[in-house]
Amino acid sequence: MNLIEQIKQAFHSHLQTIFEQSDLAEYNFDLNTDPAKEQFGDINTNAAMILAKQLKKNPREIAQKIADSFSNEHIEKLEVAGPGFLNLYLSPTAFKTLMTQLVEAQEQFFTLSKDHPKKNFNIEFVSANPTGPLHLGHGRGGIIGDVLANILQFLGHKATREYYINDAGAQIQKLAKSFKVRCQQAAGMDVTMPEDGYQGQYLVDLAKVALSELGKEILEKPEEFFGQYAKVHMLDQLKKTLQDYGITFDVWFSEKSLHEKGAVDAAFKILEKNGFLYEKDGALWFRSTEFKDDKDRVVRKSSGDLTYVASDIAYMEDKTERDFDPMIMILGHDHHSYGVRLEGLRQALGLKAKLQIIFYQLVKMKASGELVRMSKRTGNIVTLEGVIDTVGTDVARFFYLNRKADAQLEFDLDLALKKTEENPVYYVQYALVRTKSILAKAKEENGLEVIEKKDVQHLADAERFLIKKMVSLKQLLENISHNYHTHLLTYYVIELANAFHSYYSKNRVIDQENLEQSKARLLLINQLKNTFELCLTLLGISRPDRM
Repeated sequence: MNLIEQIKQAFHSHLQTIFEQSDLAEYNFDLNTDPAKEQFGDINTNAAMILAKQLKKNPREIAQKIADSFSNEHIEKLEVAGPGFLNLYLSPTAFKTLMTQLVEAQEQFFTLSKDHPKKNFNIEFVSANPTGPLHLGHGRGGIIGDVLANILQFLGHKATREYYINDAGAQIQKLAKSFKVRCQQAAGMDVTMPEDGYQGQYLVDLAKVALSELGKEILEKPEEFFGQYAKVHMLDQLKKTLQDYGITFDVWFSEKSLHEKGAVDAAFKILEKNGFLYEKDGALWFRSTEFKDDKDRVVRKSSGDLTYVASDIAYMEDKTERDFDPMIMILGHDHHSYGVRLEGLRQALGLKAKLQIIFYQLVKMKASGELVRMSKRTGNIVTLEGVIDTVGTDVARFFYLNRKADAQLEFDLDLALKKTEENPVYYVQYALVRTKSILAKAKEENGLEVIEKKDVQHLADAERFLIKKMVSLKQLLENISHNYHTHLLTYYVIELANAFHSYYSKNRVIDQENLEQSKARLLLINQLKNTFELCLTLLGISRPDRM
């Protein structure tokens, strides 16, 4: 337990004692890391305002009572502000203690304690149909899922990255028809692509490969051959693109396997037993409206063909059998009704594992001030592979994540291509490189070759804000493990770079005339280096030594 957590625990116990409330409602107790609000103390809490609702009393009176009665050796001052906020000011010793804890614990400072409950997360993301290359939008769901898994694993949870392969049903049949036509065309036959077929150049290129490898004899093959051949090659391409993007999935789960092992029929029996299936017009329906869906959903058509919903039922059951809880899915915003349906299926199956869905908005690309037009129908798409090849993995990952998931993302290609501090990726990486450069230079200075933990005693007011900013990463990561707002990590690392650059422009780090101060500041710089490296590792971005 770090010092801030110890102070919060002491504060909480004090509230329970003086207000005789053993069950306090949740309140904020946050480190103030806003440079524009430093005058409002180091820790801010709305505890008095929350208590006022419980006790039906004036919040400022409650706040004043707390301010008059609470004392802690690490709190220098406690003030009442506004309608009842409390601002706590840490003592100089508190900052030195925090810095000592950071130095001693290193990365473990930011992880969950050993006795903190750990979960077994399943994170399903991307899961694009293996009918074509990944496009511009898939990069967003990919980075959200990958960074979330990184953070959860770092904290001590289990997190399985899973890709659901839609390899059963109409999309694969359409792929088979489209690819067969491309093979016939490659062989010189005068055939026309169906209007609803897959129009992209990728099938034209793949057809040339297939004919080169196997000859024109493949034209005599059944349609299933073309579907299987194209699917395998499309999956290989998807895997390569994702690998180039820095994403490796733990599980590639085949929808087809659910049908082959009878999992769909078994799931139907559970829903039928629970009273949530009925027949109408020769089709089998799920009572989805009982779970706030806008209409009931067909699971088996009158033709006997199964719908996507049928596989969803079995797939969710399979995940719970593998002991995942919670199950997280990352979906585009156009799947919102799909989320309602899935939650209804979970409840109808009687599954205890939680289902949590992260919806992300559209991605638009801007180049030379104009939006890049995309059309799936004509095959004119911007591929994720093309984005990575153009701007690089680091920039692609950072830009895709640097906006809240439920807000539209405009990918500015011109900015992404800049190798200057205007580009946030380079700005952050330059901050890391600067820390390394300072530390390397210090090793060449007499008296500064060795920096030790005891040098923390010479930290001063100038270092306070950076210490708080580093410490705040712990709570941020824990918050992300609950709210899944992975974009906050990009915001944080930019803010940390801002704070460091501002500090460095105002304070001399290496000063032969003040070796004690220099050592303390170098201790801080080293911890900043470690914090930048941790953040970039969690973001899946490289940590350069020079730029």
